[in-house]
Amino acid sequence: MKSASVIAYATLVGAAAAFVVPQARESSTNSTTIDDTSLLNYNAFYAGALNSFTQDDFVNDSLPTWSRARFEQIAEHQQAHVDLLSNAIGSGAAQACNYTFPYTSPSTFAALAEVISGVCVSAFVGAAQYITSSDYLTTAAAVLSTEARHAAWIAGPVNHQNAWSGAFDTPLSLDAVYTLASQYISGCPSSNPTLPVTPFSSLNIANASLGQASTVTAADNVTVEGQFVAFISGLTPTFVQVVGGQVIVPATIMGTSYAVLTSSNTSVDDSTITAGVVVLQFPYNSNGALELA
Repeated sequence: MKSASVIAYATLVGAAAAFVVPQARESSTNSTTIDDTSLLNYNAFYAGALNSFTQDDFVNDSLPTWSRARFEQIAEHQQAHVDLLSNAIGSGAAQACNYTFPYTSPSTFAALAEVISGVCVSAFVGAAQYITSSDYLTTAAAVLSTEARHAAWIAGPVNHQNAWSGAFDTPLSLDAVYTLASQYISGCPSSNPTLPVTPFSSLNIANASLGQASTVTAADNVTVEGQFVAFISGLTPTFVQVVGGQVIVPATIMGTSYAVLTSSNTSVDDSTITAGVVVLQFPYNSNGALELA
């Protein structure tokens, strides 16, 4: 069996081009065992924007003059990943899904690309635990490091935000990544294997501000009172209990972090998360000071 599991989550993110999605997870034991036979999804996120917006569109929207050409290079990188993984997977590759992305201009595309590329990196980091073959470790690391460069470039030179959020990237689980990705997936061919994922109920943290109380609500009649919001940034989550329908956003998180509602105040995994995932962005400048809107 071919093991490309570390490249698994990125397709679910709806990010750059194509990555491997785990095909099977053992539901009978509540484990996260992933079969090495994987399917391939192709996503035209970058290509779609490049086809929609010209060089003049980018410049007139106040993006750097060189940004569109760099996005073209990113699209080429993603195609190289597609080609590599297609050859590795062979007949196990799935057909392309359809995606709908809510960008309406080059600047809104760049803003969405910052979020998606960041989630893409977190997806790869979270998938690292599923590597079962040392033969694929180098390939996986080569793809991940390139994705991280993409994410840093989009956040920094293009959007003039912090290019990283701390010393460690944030790993995300399979269900967490799919929850974020599913909002962009409009449909997949019926011939594709069923993904071993379940999106969480949606979570909302209204007007989140550092050190301030924010109202927490969740869909599907999920009770928030008494549960905990885990703010995940880097390798160590911060847990804050929901009291009176509100949560105090930790004043210490900076850059991009993810928030989920969880029944536990000691661990975050797919078995304890009851709603999510919220992407929180608190940009900071080169001096490490929060940039206030």
